[in-house]
Amino acid sequence: MSFDSKEEVLRWYESRPRTLTDDFIAAIPWHESRRYPFDPRLIPVLEYMRDVEILTDMYHKELRGTPTGRDPVISKFMERWGIEEVTHGEVINMFLNELGVRTGAAWKTDVRKKVPFFYHINTSLITALTNLAGSRFTATHMTFGAVHEMTTAQSYRRMIELAGHPILEKILRAIVTEESAHTNFYWSVARLELRKNKTAQRLARFVLENFYYPVGEGSLGKARCRYSVVGLFGTEPSALETLNKTVTERVSSLPGFAQMNSVSRRIEDLCLKHAHVFPADSYPETSGQMMR
Repeated sequence: MSFDSKEEVLRWYESRPRTLTDDFIAAIPWHESRRYPFDPRLIPVLEYMRDVEILTDMYHKELRGTPTGRDPVISKFMERWGIEEVTHGEVINMFLNELGVRTGAAWKTDVRKKVPFFYHINTSLITALTNLAGSRFTATHMTFGAVHEMTTAQSYRRMIELAGHPILEKILRAIVTEESAHTNFYWSVARLELRKNKTAQRLARFVLENFYYPVGEGSLGKARCRYSVVGLFGTEPSALETLNKTVTERVSSLPGFAQMNSVSRRIEDLCLKHAHVFPADSYPETSGQMMR
């Protein structure tokens, strides 16, 4: 699928129907969730996924302070993107509740309150730098967004494989459908922006090669990020091979990104260095309270 302008990409995205509609969510057989076994080691991973999605409104606010976020086409996309991402987090939380993980009425507020102060300081500095770079930084933002969406979708696919839970699979496949539409928007706009000039290509490649980290590492903490990454991709070599094909090889086809492998290399390094954080017989405390 190829587009000639950002406006065309936006029209395509807006023509896509929502997957996680109210009717879809209501039709999920929630009461059957506890009929199937669920590896408790995966609960912190699922909570991490939920929290990444819930913090989307924070990421959206940050982006609105940059030239990228002030672009009328990208801004229009992000209005719907933000709603969809938060819904993903809410539905994952509903599933966790059905499993027996209690979360209070203010759980979303609690997630936001736990974001480190240093993260907000760092974000303010980055926002100032992107404003200095101006619209030339849009290609970088869009490329980063595409990478995050692709790795997120692949993480959900891995969770489906690892959990083997039919109710969760129904939920996550619906989420992946919407994430794929997000990926296509970011990806298509990134290609258009990168084609404009070599400066945008060099800047985007430099940032991705030197500053890429899995989504949520800064806002949710390195320990939770490592546990989730190792749990999803560090237990089977084939998981990293698939990630390389679905993310790294696709990124390397962008203008100026030939042979760029920093994404899978970063995740592989995390899996090798921190393999011990996902032991066979123990797992970290969940953020909610398990019902017995």
